[in-house]
Amino acid sequence: MKTNFSKFRLAIFAIAALTVFVSCSKDEDDKKTESKNIAQVASSNPDFSILVEALDKADLVSAMEGTGPFTVFAPTNAAFNALFAQLGVSGISDLSAETLKPILLNHVISGNVKAMDIATGYVETLNNYGPNGNKVKLFILKGSNVMVDNSKVVTTDVMASNGTIHAIDKVILPPSVVGHAINNPDFSILVQAVVKAGLVDALSAPGPFTVFAPTNAAFAELFAALGVSGIDDLTAAQLTPILLYHVVSGNVVASQVSSGMVPTLNEGSNISIVANTMGVKLNGNSNVIATDVQGANGVIHAIDAVLLP
Repeated sequence: MKTNFSKFRLAIFAIAALTVFVSCSKDEDDKKTESKNIAQVASSNPDFSILVEALDKADLVSAMEGTGPFTVFAPTNAAFNALFAQLGVSGISDLSAETLKPILLNHVISGNVKAMDIATGYVETLNNYGPNGNKVKLFILKGSNVMVDNSKVVTTDVMASNGTIHAIDKVILPPSVVGHAINNPDFSILVQAVVKAGLVDALSAPGPFTVFAPTNAAFAELFAALGVSGIDDLTAAQLTPILLYHVVSGNVVASQVSSGMVPTLNEGSNISIVANTMGVKLNGNSNVIATDVQGANGVIHAIDAVLLP
């Protein structure tokens, strides 16, 4: 009995020692990773080899070695290969530095945002290739998965000395105003209307555009007022002037909005804007409830009521 107890104590000691050894080894590995900057961490991971190649071609390696801190949503090799197939190119060699730079900067935000701190909402990227040099934003949707625009986060919290990397399964192209509407589920009825009216291509053009975008709740109120069940009950001919009435030429951010009559893309129709310390009201009954959703070809401001010409 005494011998068995001694063996038991020896086994416990061995397990404890092994646990300490494994724990120390993991801590040492974490410390080694965290001693490297983002560019070095990416270079040491074979699944980010295309990303590293892209950073090098776009001359952004030194930027990712900077103090930061940065949070990088890093596309995997599979994500880049899917993009190449979409674009009909063979690889990074077929893309210019000028093409790559805004795409890559579109995956980087300021600050060290770990997985536990990610929340639903818009974040500003380092991509300052929007109209007038404005920084393009991304929409993060946190549910059972974390979606960044149309890309899913597949690995979180790869730590570096100057920030954090989260791996994603799709390359995030700088979104147009249409892309922003598609990526935010609260604009799903607006997207349905734009598609039915055949305005997707027009609003994906260089622009720039300022879009006062009605939320789903705003459209629901319109349907009730019109006595219809939804977009299916309205024709493209009916929708087109309504939608164009929500679009203004130029990239007008919130700080530039002022009171007055503003012409829209619905020819001959103006919006009445009242801007004061209480906020911004359109046509006396629609309130701007979110501002400055910056896209690559314009900016979106969300409103709580549909505007009728």
